[in-house]
Amino acid sequence: MNLKNIIKKDIKNALIKIDHKEYDPIIILNKKTKLGHYQLNNLIKISNILNLDPYELSKIIILNIKKKSRYKKITFSQPGFINIFVDEKWISEQLERIFISSRLGINRSKSQNIVIDYSSPNIAKEMHIGHLRSTIIGDVMARILDFLGHNVIRANHIGDWGTQFGMLIAYLEDKKLKHDNLSLTQLEKFYCRAKKKYDVDKLFAEKSREYVVKLQNGDKNCFSIWKKLVSITMLENYKIYKKLNVTLKENHTMGESVYNKMLPDIVNDLKNKKIAIEQDGSTVVFLKEFKNRLGESMGVVIQKKDKGFLYSTTDIACFKYRCQKLHANRIIYYTDSRQHQHLIQAWTIAKKANYTSPNLLLEHHMFGMMLSKNKRPFKTRNGDTIKLSALLDEAIERAMHLIKQKKTNLSKKKAIQLANIIGISAVKYADLSKNRNTNYVFDWDEMLSFDGNTAPYIQYAYTRIISIIKKSTIPVNKLKEKIVLKKESEINLAIKILEFEEIILLISHKGTPHILCKYLYQLATIFSNFYENCSILFSKKIKNRKSRLKLSILTAKTLKKGLNILGIKVTKKM
Repeated sequence: MNLKNIIKKDIKNALIKIDHKEYDPIIILNKKTKLGHYQLNNLIKISNILNLDPYELSKIIILNIKKKSRYKKITFSQPGFINIFVDEKWISEQLERIFISSRLGINRSKSQNIVIDYSSPNIAKEMHIGHLRSTIIGDVMARILDFLGHNVIRANHIGDWGTQFGMLIAYLEDKKLKHDNLSLTQLEKFYCRAKKKYDVDKLFAEKSREYVVKLQNGDKNCFSIWKKLVSITMLENYKIYKKLNVTLKENHTMGESVYNKMLPDIVNDLKNKKIAIEQDGSTVVFLKEFKNRLGESMGVVIQKKDKGFLYSTTDIACFKYRCQKLHANRIIYYTDSRQHQHLIQAWTIAKKANYTSPNLLLEHHMFGMMLSKNKRPFKTRNGDTIKLSALLDEAIERAMHLIKQKKTNLSKKKAIQLANIIGISAVKYADLSKNRNTNYVFDWDEMLSFDGNTAPYIQYAYTRIISIIKKSTIPVNKLKEKIVLKKESEINLAIKILEFEEIILLISHKGTPHILCKYLYQLATIFSNFYENCSILFSKKIKNRKSRLKLSILTAKTLKKGLNILGIKVTKKM
């Protein structure tokens, strides 16, 4: 139920009767419900366009929409606002529809093929905290679009091709190291050593490049080693995905190697179409859309002098594959802002070559950095990048310490399970609750607090409601009477529940999970106010008890669904 959209549509139709043109009414939820549940916020702007006095325009709008049963009262306030009171009986009817719906009344959208490119770790390296935002924000978007009925194609674009594999294979062969039983930690150490040797030892560098060529040409030994290196890395990454409760699986892996065979044809095709030219032995595309400091068209190299390919070439091939093979209607990337120019340049080249369809949407959902309390990049005391596995282990340890402080009577097994849920949820929610476009400060105390906009607060609110429902002597299947909305706290809770669909649809377009976190926090606090002002279990009137119990159940369902979309687990006891 998208109540804001319904009001918006009603006002749009009223405006069309005046001018036969479409206007965009801005409807906001009023913080003070005494002034109205909703408000038309841009009446003055519309009245200026129509050359009408705001009050006169308000009278025309009110006259056109006030007869609808969903409105109780509509008023004008200076200097130019229309205040809308929604009818409580109509709200109750919408809640009843949601109550019996397995989808909380949210309809499926017209299905699209949507590719979401997220997480994308590198092979032979452990995932670090820099991978957290892409992984969990991208996963929320995948879950939302799944829920809305789209065909979501999760694309884990891992870095599994290139010179680094020549270096690693050369190092393993040089040191006569067996690759069968290596751990990812060992593999990363060997990679660092191989890179240092590559930079100073010309013979080793030449040998590394030879191995790259062998790998590209399908050499069985090189291919076998490469496959094992990928397997070792991804096995550890899947453990992290499972711990984070993200939906990425093995079949979602679409690494750089997928597009390798396409690259020679891409380069030849771009040259044949006069999009790319030879310059000093390299193949370059000059883009007039991008200028350097001298105002000259920027060059994007797609093949080096040594005939090697670049990331830009792979990304052009990737766009072609996703459009022509996966038939994508929309492609969403979750990478940090530093990748933006590179991504748009590759996209521009792909469009020039007609590899993409005109209606295909490309969206780069950028995000900021995770900072320490001193507002610097979050690192270890030694200045090293923090491993993601270490961060999650610490979160669980801190959550366990909290549980012990609370002196709960949980068994050891249940305490460990609860610590896992609280710790991982706290880290995820702390990130997801911040606007992805900004940097944020990582604070253990804040994220594990049971107060404020945190996972523990929302999770506890859910368990509290479940506890209330369990204490009720009225079976859920006996709740046949309609919800009755009399008190202000009941109405506020009802309207907030109805807002859920609007929030879900907004995030499906913008990819901003912090909006959902804010909504869930507001819903939990509004329920707390409702609980304080309305007796749920002990009201003298049975119809009030039943009505308030239904509101409690709807709140619990909404909180659970919202947290599920965030990839956060709930628990019945805390």
